[in-house]
Amino acid sequence: MLELRQILEILPHRYPFLLVDRILSMEPGVRATGIKNVSGNEPFFQGHFPGMPIMPGVLIVEGMAQVGAALLLSDIPDRDKKLIYFTGIDQCRFRRPVVPGDQIHYELTVLRLRSQVCRMRGEARVDGQVAAEAEILSALADKPAWTA
Repeated sequence: MLELRQILEILPHRYPFLLVDRILSMEPGVRATGIKNVSGNEPFFQGHFPGMPIMPGVLIVEGMAQVGAALLLSDIPDRDKKLIYFTGIDQCRFRRPVVPGDQIHYELTVLRLRSQVCRMRGEARVDGQVAAEAEILSALADKPAWTA
C-alpha cells in the first residue's frame, strides 16, 4: 500500500490535479488498485454543475491513468528522470455519475507492456458499481530538460 506521501514521490501531479489518494495494492507489471475520496470541496464542482455536482468523466479517466502511471513508475530505478505520458483512450464508457461523498476504487490491469509503451484496462467503481471503464495507452519518456 502507498499513502499520499509515497504517491507524491512517484507521480509528478500535485493538487488540484492529483486524483488518487492511496494505492491499495500493486503487483509490478501486472495490476494496481487505488482510491480517490471525492469531496464536495473539489474545485471542479464549482462549475460542473452548479446545484448538481458531478465529477467530470475525463477526470475519472485521468485518475485511472494516474494509478497506472504509479504502477509503471514504481518499478523504475531512475523514475525521477522519467515521465509517463497519457497517449490514448480506447473503449471508454461512463456508466454512472460520481458525486461528492463517493469513493472511487480504481483497478488497472496491464494488457501489454513493452519497454516504453503500455496498454492497460481500467475500471473505476463506486459502491461496487462500474462508474467508468477504458483502455488506456501510455508511453514512458525522459523528462524534458526544462522541468524542475
